[in-house]
Amino acid sequence: MCLESLIRGKKLPRTGDSGQKVQSMILTRQAEDRDLPQLLEIYNDIILTTTAVYEYKPHTLEMRRQWLETKREQGFPVFVAEEGKEIVGFSSFGPFRNWAAYKYSVENSVYVSKQRRGQGIGKLLLPPLIGEAKRLDLHTIVASIDATNESSLRLHRSFGFKDVAHFKEVGYKFGRWLDLKFLQLILNGPEYPIEPSV
Repeated sequence: MCLESLIRGKKLPRTGDSGQKVQSMILTRQAEDRDLPQLLEIYNDIILTTTAVYEYKPHTLEMRRQWLETKREQGFPVFVAEEGKEIVGFSSFGPFRNWAAYKYSVENSVYVSKQRRGQGIGKLLLPPLIGEAKRLDLHTIVASIDATNESSLRLHRSFGFKDVAHFKEVGYKFGRWLDLKFLQLILNGPEYPIEPSV
């Protein structure tokens, strides 16, 4: 299955100005260059206001541009959830570790805009990542999640990720030590893993 076929649309409820529930169409698709300003806004808000990213300083547009280009060069996906012309979340994966023998393992990320958290956006962004990991014949996806991020922990567990590690006080942000959890999803591939001869 090619990336272009991983296009999904789903109606999700949200609250309108009158307080009534309205249905909106969320489209999940590949990220494009034109999405970068909105991806940057989502990511920087997460850096500045949450412990989902163990980073202190906001990124620049050029940093996000280089990030997207690197993903493309590595053959890794970036998906966005789009409502109208608004990007409400994005997801991606990349190398779990840089050493060669980790080549069948990746680490994923799912980010949702602050206005749309808790509305099921993550449930739209994780399945295409899993599907693409299978298409690439990878063996496992690792999710690195702050131990207090219950919504992300629930999301990943609902898709079959299992808790495999809990690291104590590995980060420091907002004046406190942060614990980090690793969750893991084992995939079926590859049927014939390759190990180069020495």
